[in-house]
Amino acid sequence: MATFLYRLGRLAFRRRRLFLMAWIVVLAAVGIGAAGVSGTTTDDFTLPGTQSQKAIDLLEKEFPQASAGGATASVVFEAPAGQKLTSEAHKAEITALVDELKTAPQVSSVSEPFSNGLVSKDGTIAYTQVTYKVPKADLTDAASQALETVADKGEKAGLHVSMGGNAVQEKAASKAAELIGLVVAALVLVITFGSMIAAGLPLITAIIGVVSAILCITIATSFVDMASASSTLALMLGLAVAIDYALFIVSRYRSEIRDGHEPEEAAGRALGTAGSAVVFAGLTVIIALAGLSVIGIKMLTSMGLAAAFAVAVAVVIALTLLPAVLGFAGMRIMKGKLTTKRHRAEERGEREAMGLRWGRFVTRHPVKMLVISVLGLGILALPATSLRLSLPDDSMASPGSTQRTAYDTLSEGFGPGFNGPLTVVVDARASDDPKAAADDAYAAITKLDGLAAVRPAAFNASGDVALIGAVPKSSPTSEATKDLVNAIRDQSGALKKDTGADLMVTGTTAVNIDVSQKLGDAMIPYLAIVVGLALILLLLVFRSILVPLKAAVGFLLSVIATLGVLVAVFQWGWLKDLFGVDQTAPIVSVLPILLIGVIFGLAMDYEVFLVTRMREEYVHGAEPVEAIVAGFRHGARVVTAAAVIMISVFAGFLLDDTALVKSIGLGLAAAVLFDAFVVRMTIVPAVMTLVGRHAWAIPKWLDRVMPDVDVEGEKLRHVLEAREAAPQEGTEPVPAAPTHQG
Repeated sequence: MATFLYRLGRLAFRRRRLFLMAWIVVLAAVGIGAAGVSGTTTDDFTLPGTQSQKAIDLLEKEFPQASAGGATASVVFEAPAGQKLTSEAHKAEITALVDELKTAPQVSSVSEPFSNGLVSKDGTIAYTQVTYKVPKADLTDAASQALETVADKGEKAGLHVSMGGNAVQEKAASKAAELIGLVVAALVLVITFGSMIAAGLPLITAIIGVVSAILCITIATSFVDMASASSTLALMLGLAVAIDYALFIVSRYRSEIRDGHEPEEAAGRALGTAGSAVVFAGLTVIIALAGLSVIGIKMLTSMGLAAAFAVAVAVVIALTLLPAVLGFAGMRIMKGKLTTKRHRAEERGEREAMGLRWGRFVTRHPVKMLVISVLGLGILALPATSLRLSLPDDSMASPGSTQRTAYDTLSEGFGPGFNGPLTVVVDARASDDPKAAADDAYAAITKLDGLAAVRPAAFNASGDVALIGAVPKSSPTSEATKDLVNAIRDQSGALKKDTGADLMVTGTTAVNIDVSQKLGDAMIPYLAIVVGLALILLLLVFRSILVPLKAAVGFLLSVIATLGVLVAVFQWGWLKDLFGVDQTAPIVSVLPILLIGVIFGLAMDYEVFLVTRMREEYVHGAEPVEAIVAGFRHGARVVTAAAVIMISVFAGFLLDDTALVKSIGLGLAAAVLFDAFVVRMTIVPAVMTLVGRHAWAIPKWLDRVMPDVDVEGEKLRHVLEAREAAPQEGTEPVPAAPTHQG
């Protein structure tokens, strides 16, 4: 692979205009394609096999008029201060608005607030439930606009109108996070290279790559259902890894030029060495993210595949466009007018870099550093023992948004449980007396604690399937509601025994509980798959037993410490004002598995970029500790810069108002901080110092059967050394490709 990438680097450098034009054409093509699509995103969860989904399937068959799988919206009306909605004027206005909703596109049913008891006891708050014939992904712009129109008319009439539910369109997210990440990345790159040209190239290529990826994902929304957070995650990861991959290659390119190689040769060597590590690192991220699809949840699958695609584009950009723009920059990339005296002294060898000094310090005190690091991560991980999972609902919407206002208003007027009513389905098709079965179910449910209201059974046309409405006293995401759902489901056994009827619980709240349970159960198996993959891939790269084991354990430490931080901030509320967390809530249930996939990829990035250089030095005869220190000499500054860039990009998403995006941003920023600085730059060298040569040991039989992926470019080095030595040995030299300046 290293030899192929060496040739690709030289080709892209030499044919730079062709490569640049090819990417411009690609960008223009996907831009035109994205401009002509009108795809939508969704956060709907479906999980075949769960009780809630089975109940939905049954309702669609037996109660087609209920549109069990359709999108829903709650339109909430609140009277002005000192007034009541039961006044003739307000009542007439609300009735007219409800009648207008009934004629809106794709609407299946609209509840009557005044005849169905949907008015608060004090008469100041009322709501209507709108059910659509189609799921959210299939809602038309006309249907969404009809909701907005009704809300506007209500506001003009003096009412306070807010809307919640999955049919309500999200407002466009702010772009401040991306801009802050780019600004910080630019500063870090300038400090790292001391050159505006060297700093600008990774940014330019990263922006082209991430824009291309996002436009392709936009096109994809016209053909497949995509989660609303897919583009954000793809942008977040794509931008971070694209800058990092370019940073590694540009750093190696400058190093090769300092070693006396011509620019084209330096580009080939940089791609053959650092480029090989980029390919492997990118592959690990892609596999981990694409692996999210095995869990079987469409939303998680779309997020994983979208982010994996963005990473794949980042790798391709780094291997094709970057060497091309290096060709345009030529030797100007070496002119560093912005370097400090310390940096210039370090480049001349007159002063040791901070990373090198840190590497020496860790290798002198391996036991102390190992104990301190592991204990520190262990303490941070303690809150993870209280991890609670839940899917996002309107309570996690942005403060001040119409969804959040509707949620808070309903809670104030009716109680928090009205935001998540339960639908109890009694399947009495196998019962001798369906009515008696429904009556028994109703009686059993009303005896349970934690219910604010229970609606009597309503039967289908054939009279053998009944619906019972139940409203909890507690909020949809609370443990009390989860316990209530389980308690209702526990009645099914006795009902089945006595009447032959089945009892199931569904509705948005029950679906969320089932999905969260499924994700929680899948976390450990997915973690095992990812760790197993890490062991195999690192075994191939480093041809060592202990290095993969150490990397996997470090990865686990990063994961549990990150989960601990998330629980402390988002669930317990520690430092919530600092991080802009409006209120505490369970952790979004997709987040732990998502973090496992992403953290795995990032952890392997730093493992490869840092340890590959250590192995390269060891293979060339350095003692184990010398190899570790040499790895820090060549890689610590770049890995530190890459980590700071990633942390900045991810932390910028804390400015987003959405709980899921905010928690992903903090989680990824904390994960990179722990993995890069604590695990890879402290625990890894400490452990490798303690085990010495055993770190690189591998059974001979295993070494023989494993393929040689040559990530560190050892074969390429031999080829190039042979080419350089050929004239002295009297043999015909291997011809180098001609260099064209331009």
